[in-house]
Amino acid sequence: MPAMTSTRPAPRRFTAALAVAAVLWSGSTAYAAGPEDNTTVPSADQPSGGTDGKGTLSASVSHIQLTYVSGDDGGDNQGNLGAVDPNWKPPACWYEPVFTPAELKRFVDTDGGGDVGIHESWWGKGLWTDHYRDGKPADNFDLHSASNSSAEGYKKYNLGKHGYFWRGVAPDDNDPNSWDCGRIMFWVTAGRIPDDPNTPTPKTLAEYAYNKIKVPKTEVELKPETKSTVNLPTWVWLDRGTFKDVKVRASLPKTGLWAETTAKPVALHLEPGTDDATTYPGSGNCRINDDGSIGTPYTAGDADKTPPCGLTYLRASNGAPYHLRVSVTWQITWKGSDGTEGDLPDGTFVSTQDMNVQEIQSINR
Repeated sequence: MPAMTSTRPAPRRFTAALAVAAVLWSGSTAYAAGPEDNTTVPSADQPSGGTDGKGTLSASVSHIQLTYVSGDDGGDNQGNLGAVDPNWKPPACWYEPVFTPAELKRFVDTDGGGDVGIHESWWGKGLWTDHYRDGKPADNFDLHSASNSSAEGYKKYNLGKHGYFWRGVAPDDNDPNSWDCGRIMFWVTAGRIPDDPNTPTPKTLAEYAYNKIKVPKTEVELKPETKSTVNLPTWVWLDRGTFKDVKVRASLPKTGLWAETTAKPVALHLEPGTDDATTYPGSGNCRINDDGSIGTPYTAGDADKTPPCGLTYLRASNGAPYHLRVSVTWQITWKGSDGTEGDLPDGTFVSTQDMNVQEIQSINR
């Protein structure tokens, strides 16, 4: 009985002229997912991938390990950063070690179904044994090249040799750039890394960690607390220690590669939610003080003073509150296992608070 086929949906931008690669060996089927017009939907009982206890192989699952070194309290009152630069994206794909020879043999013997590349799945033990045990060549699926390159086969899974089989990983295989990692799983001797443009580096890990940073949600202290008054300043502040550096360490097992990505809060920005308002400072950018506090807490007698961080509403909200947007900018830096270091685009996290603004009522006699 022939093995079942599997595919991943491809980005719509590829046309039918970019053909699908299919290889038929020993009654088994390899399917490389090409353009959407050429895809085949797997049956309902077809394994769907994912690295589970049975060893099923998924190219969307990375082995990168994350450690939250500081700043993450593990609570729910936090969220992920958004990059200030809208054009910045983390790496779309990279290669990483997956199996030793013995682990690959065990996988083939006990499972034998999964992703041999980001856009290529092999369902059926025969495909794996033909290429990794019996030395038969197989095609890589290099969608960006003029023709698919050929991968030489292996004898007996390279048992007795020291090293790892590497395979491409793409967190989002619908990203068109994930096609850049078109090689099927390949061998690398222990202590070495692949000679490939998509070999992971400490910067790759730093950028991966960027997307995993969690920062505290921003809910500032206000005075008045519940209702502001037209033409009277509202003071805004955050106590010392509310914000502190967040550091995430990403390491790739079996390579010695790691990077630490640090997010440091550097500014808070106020947007009143209406044009009928004045911010302090005028830019709406409140500086974070050296002790980690923002602004100055309101004290009795400050009502007629101008706050270092705050705002004045010039018109009542009339039953529909204004939405005060508070965004904190985080400066992102990283350092890696090979001594490299650098900056990544600033990140931001935005919170919204309702502001009810009233008129002062007076009676003329």
